[in-house]
Amino acid sequence: MRHALSRGIGLRRRLMCLVAAAVVLAPATRLTAAEPQVIVRGLRSPESVTRGPDGRLYVTEIGRSGVNGDGALAVIEGDQPKEFAKGLDDPMGLVVHGHDFFVADKNRVWRIDATGTTAVYAAADAFPTKPLFLNDIEASPQGDIYVSDCGRFVSNGAIFCIKPSKEIVVVVSQKTAPELKAPNGMLMDGPGHLLFVDFTSGRLNRLNLADGKAVELARGLGSTDGLTRDAKGRIYTSDWRGGRIFVMNSQSDQPRLLLKGFKSPADIYFDAQTGRLLIPDTRAGTITAVTLED
Repeated sequence: MRHALSRGIGLRRRLMCLVAAAVVLAPATRLTAAEPQVIVRGLRSPESVTRGPDGRLYVTEIGRSGVNGDGALAVIEGDQPKEFAKGLDDPMGLVVHGHDFFVADKNRVWRIDATGTTAVYAAADAFPTKPLFLNDIEASPQGDIYVSDCGRFVSNGAIFCIKPSKEIVVVVSQKTAPELKAPNGMLMDGPGHLLFVDFTSGRLNRLNLADGKAVELARGLGSTDGLTRDAKGRIYTSDWRGGRIFVMNSQSDQPRLLLKGFKSPADIYFDAQTGRLLIPDTRAGTITAVTLED
């Protein structure tokens, strides 16, 4: 496959027209956010949050960074975290596919079932190139599991795909796309594309999964970590170092600052059940909920 990051204006415009034709979106400039509300405290360096198959919220807890075995997947009961699966290292990205959780953890991927039983889904030596810092994770409806590798944050970044057969392939890497540095948050964008943010460059890109080509959609997003989309198609990104949340719609490459003042917002998540944006704050040890208002 040929891989390249291109910022061609003509290609970008054609892409935007296709997206606009597929989804009618509310302008991002109309959106406001209600006063943020901390709904969970006392987490041990939370990274990702999602709603599980049973309707409860689940959160990855890094614990002490670099200390193996003290990471966990927690379930939220009321406003309190409770250990659901333990013995992880530095669990980062979290996604649900079917009845199971999939977690990116340093150089491997875990599969956790409904009872909290953990099993290695993809070991480090199963990857075609050695993973350096696996971060976010995303699942396609077909069961492909995508995992981003931030590499060394200035080099060696990559995005891998774990097939249902357990075959692992490189979708894109810095070797084939020199402008790629540290891919982080990811989001499926239809059956053949993947949105991803780059932590180092602060850019949002759209990746064609068939040919590995990526087009830049937005820049200036800071140390981009989390990436999510609400029910109206608006896209949100988090700036981990800057403590900010940006919003944009798919028809614009001009993101707008929505929220600020967080310590280190990580893998943000739009909770369709409540219509709120959930923001894990790693250094604060909290999850904040924000009601979005048009």
